[in-house]
Amino acid sequence: MKLRKAASFAIALTVVTGLLAGCSKGNSATNAVKKDKGNGGTQTGQASKDVKLTFFNTSAEVNTVFEELFKKYHEQNPQVTIELIPTPIGGAQLEKFQSLLASGNPATIVNLDAGTILQYKDDFLDLEPEKAKYEALTNPGAIDGALLDGQFLGIPWTAQGYGLLYNKRAVEEGIGGAFDPALVKTRDDLEAVFKKIEASGKAPVMLHGADWSLGAHYLGLTYSLQSQKVEDNRKFVEELKNGQVKLTENPQFTGLMDTFDLLKKYNARKSDPLVADYNRDSADFAKGAAAFYFMGDWSWAVIGTLEGRDTDFGILPLPVSNNPEDFGNTQVAYSEPKLFAIDDSKSTPEQQEAAKAFIEWMVSSEDGQKAIITDMGLSMPYKDLKAKSTNIMSNAVSEYVKQGNIINIGVINYLPQDYWAKTGAAMQKYLVGNIDRQGLAQEVQDYWKSYAGK
Repeated sequence: MKLRKAASFAIALTVVTGLLAGCSKGNSATNAVKKDKGNGGTQTGQASKDVKLTFFNTSAEVNTVFEELFKKYHEQNPQVTIELIPTPIGGAQLEKFQSLLASGNPATIVNLDAGTILQYKDDFLDLEPEKAKYEALTNPGAIDGALLDGQFLGIPWTAQGYGLLYNKRAVEEGIGGAFDPALVKTRDDLEAVFKKIEASGKAPVMLHGADWSLGAHYLGLTYSLQSQKVEDNRKFVEELKNGQVKLTENPQFTGLMDTFDLLKKYNARKSDPLVADYNRDSADFAKGAAAFYFMGDWSWAVIGTLEGRDTDFGILPLPVSNNPEDFGNTQVAYSEPKLFAIDDSKSTPEQQEAAKAFIEWMVSSEDGQKAIITDMGLSMPYKDLKAKSTNIMSNAVSEYVKQGNIINIGVINYLPQDYWAKTGAAMQKYLVGNIDRQGLAQEVQDYWKSYAGK
């Protein structure tokens, strides 16, 4: 996701009274807050001396938006300078983070997948003292969803969902009439639509061939569809590690792969399925070269800026069986994929307090929310939003969230950080026909067995 990586992936993509920057830990926040009349948010006190922060960003598609936000914050808080440490889309982001940590030069603030923060939890600041104020500002359950083994180590700032995006014009031209997404509740329903679109001469679906999309977002649903409870899904993963699961006999896995075979068959990229050009795939879908796109609402960061694109889009849950009552057939995958965490290994107390103040400003002020909601095109799990979303995709996801029709993919926070790359490589082999279903299942099971006892 993009903002999620698998999950890609991306994927997602947070504040109330803050502590006075530069003061000692544990001081009351109530003495540090003042109203920022210029932008309608709350603003913590400025640092008493010059402070430089570094910001490690894995939401690579919005690097420039963050940089502009840092400049704006510096204008309002001249003592604080923030430098971006960018990462490329789909690049070796985890390796770069690990390298900075190993060199003794970690970023002050990180925007990371929740699972990475959990893996390196001893290097991040415990934000428990901040928890109550964020609970007051966010939607019900948002902070609980961000807890990692019960600890508040990262502040949620975006919420994301994924499934089958659809281009309404392309679909309706393909089927020759009005499209009612509510009528697609099974795999056979979906194939019937695909057949009509293909018969019209259009490509039914865009299947992105990157490992993060295939390994995290697609295959990763195997772990989230076992149960609506994250703890049950974690137990399933442990059973995989212990060799107690045979995937070819697991209905969630087999259902997902039956649907994947359908996507393969009608894939707009089937002549070169591993080209994996994210910008190109997103643009082609946005302009109607494919009617559907297995991707998430984070793709609006690309789609929303395109000239000549279509204007009416939506999202459809990915059908995983032919029983409309089965879990997953009418739900979209949903999570808070990225969290802001603060370094506690090398950062000074002054840097940590300045980092808290900046994060609070970013998620609560009008300037910060406008950057996230309007410029990045992302959804925020907050109550008092001062900016209007222009992300048609995230607005569509929000409708499923309001109805409670979501797949909680929080189990991914507890998976090894290479799961999407390793299993995504196996999915790529399957996509191009180098291995069959049995071979894919075996490679995935072998991967998990390598983690037995860990």
